[in-house]
Amino acid sequence: MQRCYVGLGSNLSQPQRQLQDALAAMGSTPGIRLLRCSSFYRSAPVGPGDQPDYINAVAELETALAPHELLDRLQQIESDQGRERDVRWGARTLDLDILLFGQDTLDTPRLQVPHPRMGERNFVLLPLAELAPALVLPTGESLAALLRQCPSNRLEKL
Repeated sequence: MQRCYVGLGSNLSQPQRQLQDALAAMGSTPGIRLLRCSSFYRSAPVGPGDQPDYINAVAELETALAPHELLDRLQQIESDQGRERDVRWGARTLDLDILLFGQDTLDTPRLQVPHPRMGERNFVLLPLAELAPALVLPTGESLAALLRQCPSNRLEKL
């Protein structure tokens, strides 16, 4: 079993409900054990156009799945909840991103781990710090150092 962290985000179709449904779906997926989830946070949108605020969280999982198998399952959950991939960083019903997969590093066309932009996003780092404040990434960077360097953005714990 591998410990991993998944970022959750939604800004369409009852975002808090979308995250709750995604957590339930992850928890009932064979090969995935949902350990816990951070608080939910409201954040300013990052992306094109005039979008509603996002609701974000981070889930801690254990999985027997390989990284790309986990990605496939997460993308199926997104699809099941109405995710459409029209505009990059556009509004969406659900976004599930693998942030960390144990101490693995991956750089493939479909998946990069650690997530390449997590250090720029307080809506990822703060929920992750709730779950693992002493975390050190496979790159050797501490979560605390990333938080100190992260640009501030409007973020509200719900």
